[in-house]
Amino acid sequence: MSLRPILLLNLIGLLLLLSWWQTLAPFWPALNAWVFHAFNQTLTADNLGWVNLVAALNTRTFDAISFLVMVAVLLLAVSRDQREGRLWHWFGVGFVMLFSAGVIALINNELPYGHPSPTLYFQSLGEPVNLTTQLVNFSTKDTAGNSFPGDHGMMLMVFAAFMMRFADRPCAILAAAMIPLFSLPRIIAGGHWLEDVFMGSLSISLLLLPWLLLTPLAPGAVAAIERLASRLDLPFSR
Repeated sequence: MSLRPILLLNLIGLLLLLSWWQTLAPFWPALNAWVFHAFNQTLTADNLGWVNLVAALNTRTFDAISFLVMVAVLLLAVSRDQREGRLWHWFGVGFVMLFSAGVIALINNELPYGHPSPTLYFQSLGEPVNLTTQLVNFSTKDTAGNSFPGDHGMMLMVFAAFMMRFADRPCAILAAAMIPLFSLPRIIAGGHWLEDVFMGSLSISLLLLPWLLLTPLAPGAVAAIERLASRLDLPFSR
């Protein structure tokens, strides 16, 4: 095991956090505000087709679709793996991934910092804000009392990281592409700041996931599940 890639990824994560320190690099507030206003000004009654699309992409139904796409990518990775006992190998990958995502979610909940979504923030300043919830007739989400870090983006990053570690390149690329595609709707609707995902979620991922995936920890846990299945002579085990 080499510590160099782990420390390099940790350094990138620390630099991202350092870029958030406004006394050193005050560009995040300006960039956040610019991105929010650029998208928010398009969410008007004159663009109801666009508004309905953005609102639909921020529903629980689309969250379920996102999850199904992740399952499809995972199944694609299984189908492309021709090794003996691959089903228990990938069951182990899925189990360790879900357990890791749960632990990271708990860590996120204990972070001492948080802030409201841009929609709530600019409303508190008395600025006019376009809300998709006021323009569509179905349940959607465009606000959050605490939007930092982006939990949806974090789960996408956990999935992509595991695919990069255990799947082949095409599946890893698909998983990585899902991060901007599926997290962008939250940013467009104003439920998250840009920094919530591409600074908060990303920096935490770069600090935690390398120690899980580039050490024997996660691979060892997956291998242990495979050995247990084999020892118990379970179907499809080696």
